[in-house]
Amino acid sequence: TEMADSEMDYNIVFPDAGTSERHWQGTKEPVVILLGWAGSKDKHLSKYSSIYNEQGCVTIRYTAPIKTVFISESFGYKELSSIALKLLEILFDYEVESSPIFFHVFSNGGFMLYRYIVEFLHTDKQFSSLNVIGAVVDSAPGSGNVRGALRALKAILGPQISPVLRYILLSLFAVTVFMLRIVLYPLTKYIHKNHYDAVRDNPPAWPHYYLYSKADQVIRHKDVEDFVESFRRKGVQAEYFDFGSSSHVSHFRDFPEEYAAKCRSFLVTCMKDLEGTELKRRHHVQSQNQ
Repeated sequence: TEMADSEMDYNIVFPDAGTSERHWQGTKEPVVILLGWAGSKDKHLSKYSSIYNEQGCVTIRYTAPIKTVFISESFGYKELSSIALKLLEILFDYEVESSPIFFHVFSNGGFMLYRYIVEFLHTDKQFSSLNVIGAVVDSAPGSGNVRGALRALKAILGPQISPVLRYILLSLFAVTVFMLRIVLYPLTKYIHKNHYDAVRDNPPAWPHYYLYSKADQVIRHKDVEDFVESFRRKGVQAEYFDFGSSSHVSHFRDFPEEYAAKCRSFLVTCMKDLEGTELKRRHHVQSQNQ
């Protein structure tokens, strides 16, 4: 089934019972939440969600509006926070809140939203029972990269708007972001940390797998590598893989089989870790009851 909320345009897909049973034999199938890059269409995201649907997972696809990613976040409005809350509430609406939860996050647009989801999972009692098992992060996160953000915005604006208007919008955006996010950031970070620092400083405990490329012109590969190293220093399991030649969020397009295989095997590993943790917990409870 595919649904769209009146306020939020998301899609949820349930697998057929046979596929789920074949892959997850008796365990609850994972729910995979895909957070799209700014400007991504649902038809783009559906190609990624099919990686997981074919493996018998429930998938939820959502992309935050462009203005929220580029304008609200740049000016420090936490509009994405209320979207993050609604996305987590969807799990309860469809009664899948006791299933294992897995994220697939694209570019800074998806990562900005992921940041608020992580914050809710850390601080909100309503979500303390949710069982997040892992996250794949594609082409993110990047930090303080005005040139990369401009390239992303330019690609989203596309050729349909006039060159003069495009130039004005890009110039305004560049000046604003440069002032707020770089020049004044030592001060503004106390009011509103950027997504990169917020997640790095208070990382989630579940394993992460970062898929990136040194050829990416939007996200600097060093940002991703430094981020992963900071997770590791804090004891969070984090891996990364460099596709080498693919451009921003094009790793699946250029290497479809390899990309899908990496996502599936990481999900399976996270599910096995979950089963191991469950067994340990049961043994602990049994030994306490004896």
